[in-house]
Amino acid sequence: MTARDALAARLRAGGSVFAEDEADLLLAAGDGDPGRLRGLVQRRIAGEPLEYVLGWAAFDGHRVRVTPGVFVPRARTRAVVVQAARRLQQYDRVVDLCCGAGAIGLALLERIGPLDLVAADVDPDATDVAAENLGDRGIVVTGDLFAPLPTRFRGAVDVVAVNAPYVPTDAITTMPSEARDHEHRVALDGGADGLDLHRRIAAEAGDWLRPGGAVVIEVSADQASASGELFRAAGLGVEVARDDEVDGTCVVATLPD
Repeated sequence: MTARDALAARLRAGGSVFAEDEADLLLAAGDGDPGRLRGLVQRRIAGEPLEYVLGWAAFDGHRVRVTPGVFVPRARTRAVVVQAARRLQQYDRVVDLCCGAGAIGLALLERIGPLDLVAADVDPDATDVAAENLGDRGIVVTGDLFAPLPTRFRGAVDVVAVNAPYVPTDAITTMPSEARDHEHRVALDGGADGLDLHRRIAAEAGDWLRPGGAVVIEVSADQASASGELFRAAGLGVEVARDDEVDGTCVVATLPD
């Protein structure tokens, strides 16, 4: 049995569904140092998310740095990236709201090129990591939703791209342990029906968008209609976009010209 096969067997016994793939990633991260590899494997078998163990998550074809507690970008959020990118050109003004590690902003920069980008999150641990990921390609601010944005963005934003928390409070206990027990609660909890942040964003977005600008916000398929109604009630035109390849859904809400 090879070292890779032995490691995969340990990971499989620990509950890993993708043991062979994880073994390859951990071996690469160990970089030939048996002590380092041992520590990484022990963390993973103890239940720590693979992304925290590696220090990065794969998203939209790139590696995004993540640290313990910070929301790990999911593949389904690519739906937001795709819809936002369709509405952008280079140097457009973009907000990555509830940015977490800055994965959406980073993906848009890679797809579009230079943007006038601000990433914002209420969690300072998240904005620390987002600042590392975006470097000098964007500004990262810490605060509650739109509050920390620069005043020059008011009424001038082309796209607000959002993955706000949308898990209903009572449903958090049913989430996989890797999310429930490791990611900060503020990155998961969307209130009683999961749409508390959607309500606030819908109420405030019109003050920040330019005419014709759009909010692109991730939501579950079951919540899409209710979320869309919040933005429609705020005077925005609404469509729901679905990406079956990544099982992603988002509401696209556009301020009339």
